[in-house]
Amino acid sequence: MSEAPVAPPTASADPAAAISLLLKAPEPRAGWRLLPARVIAMCAVELQKLRHDRTELYTRAVQPALWLLIFGQTFTRIRAIPTGGIPYIDYMAPGIIAQSAMFIAIFYGIQIIWERDAGILNKLLVTPTPRSALITGKAFAAGIKSLVQAIVVVVIAALLGVALTWNPLKLLGVAAVVVLGSAFFSCLSMTIAGIVLSRDRLMGFGQAITMPLFFGSNALYPVSVMPGWLQAVSKANPLSYEVDALRGLLLGTHAHVALDFGVLAVAAALGIAAASSLLGRLAR
Repeated sequence: MSEAPVAPPTASADPAAAISLLLKAPEPRAGWRLLPARVIAMCAVELQKLRHDRTELYTRAVQPALWLLIFGQTFTRIRAIPTGGIPYIDYMAPGIIAQSAMFIAIFYGIQIIWERDAGILNKLLVTPTPRSALITGKAFAAGIKSLVQAIVVVVIAALLGVALTWNPLKLLGVAAVVVLGSAFFSCLSMTIAGIVLSRDRLMGFGQAITMPLFFGSNALYPVSVMPGWLQAVSKANPLSYEVDALRGLLLGTHAHVALDFGVLAVAAALGIAAASSLLGRLAR
């Protein structure tokens, strides 16, 4: 009888290969590989919160609806603010979208202080995840949350007769602008949280800066009608660039969209760096 064929040896049967696997430690995952996973995980958590509790979404829609319904329609009749020939409520709608997104993001630092008090932040910091990945994940989670709010405001504006574009590419641009702007403002909030270390102090700082950021931008009126010192403030205010981009994309008005995207991207990157550097101080 002929002998049965002998199966070729597998790689795991090689003693030298097995020893090398035992002696060689696995390579740690690099930070850049952890970053996308952390961002996606944080965004998924925020979406799950909205899915299980939509109360915040409904209550936050009241204020922008009142701005558009009362302030917008009243000043449309008065015609006291130059808007380049478009109805004032149309001119105002992108500013209210940016405002509602900012108001969500600017208090995002409260969540990270709550996570510190609950012991969650210390557990996150002992994982291999880089601090910049944690901050970036939280920042873009705030962007996703603000984007949901922006969609609600767009629907309200459309119901009130605001002439918005429905071009899919421009709407994608709108989504990117809202996410970048919210990422910066959430990082600003987390940076302040790393300085003041208290929810009560953060609430005070948040309330102190939201109105100056809003009224010191082009959300309600063009830069040309501002006094000189306020024009300088508006040019240094990231919210002005967010509103300018939203206005150009949604209404088709003249805007410096490329410059707006660049400023928002740089502002978000600087905000992530600042918040990451203070994360350790917050966890002490």
